[in-house]
Amino acid sequence: MNFGDFDALSFDCYGTLIDWESGIAAVLREWAGAHGLRMTGEQLLAAYSAHEAQAEADHPGDLYPRILARAMRGLGAQLGVPVGDDEAERLAVSVPDWPAFPDSAEALERLARRYRLIILSNVDRASFAGSNKRLGVTFTSILTAEDIGSYKPSPRNFAALLHEAGRLGVAEGRLLHVAQSLFHDHVPAKAAGLPTVWINRRHDNPGGGATPAPSADVTPDRTYPSMRAFADAVDAENT
Repeated sequence: MNFGDFDALSFDCYGTLIDWESGIAAVLREWAGAHGLRMTGEQLLAAYSAHEAQAEADHPGDLYPRILARAMRGLGAQLGVPVGDDEAERLAVSVPDWPAFPDSAEALERLARRYRLIILSNVDRASFAGSNKRLGVTFTSILTAEDIGSYKPSPRNFAALLHEAGRLGVAEGRLLHVAQSLFHDHVPAKAAGLPTVWINRRHDNPGGGATPAPSADVTPDRTYPSMRAFADAVDAENT
């Protein structure tokens, strides 16, 4: 795969560009501590992951803040710990507070010199607007679950991505999808015929964190530990 063969890059946001695990874990740790629950942030994320994926599958028309609240209540029910409305709402409105990975903005700025940049994210428009301020780049297109009416890994989301690429005049085969989640992104992207780059943010951590295990074996076309490493590889190939 040659990076010069592409005209556009589509990105997952949360987990790839924005550190959603830090954001979610901060809220869950405070909740757990308030109720005397002795679990690490990593343990809480692993338990939480299935509940968010289930909420997205069961309620595809819900805005992401409501998905977050549903997932937290599901986690509480599993662990036998109460989740008050104010506690669920704290997670629901926390997305704009989630930090960007330190390398995201600079890497996106470099990549924007060569490619059109598209967001395909399991989020609502208002929440993403807060995250976009942290990324500091203007995306050519932003496709959210709110726009599409479903959440990744639904094939509908990747059909919408391909339709948008066509609308922009990106020729078939000239779009490369870049993401962290094998479950949400790489399995359905490959099924849609897209080449992919895996930004393996958890390369030095065991387990899947807030991301469920992929539903099928999948092999991304390239793998990098960070957005900076990906942007460096693109620049090296084009110098």
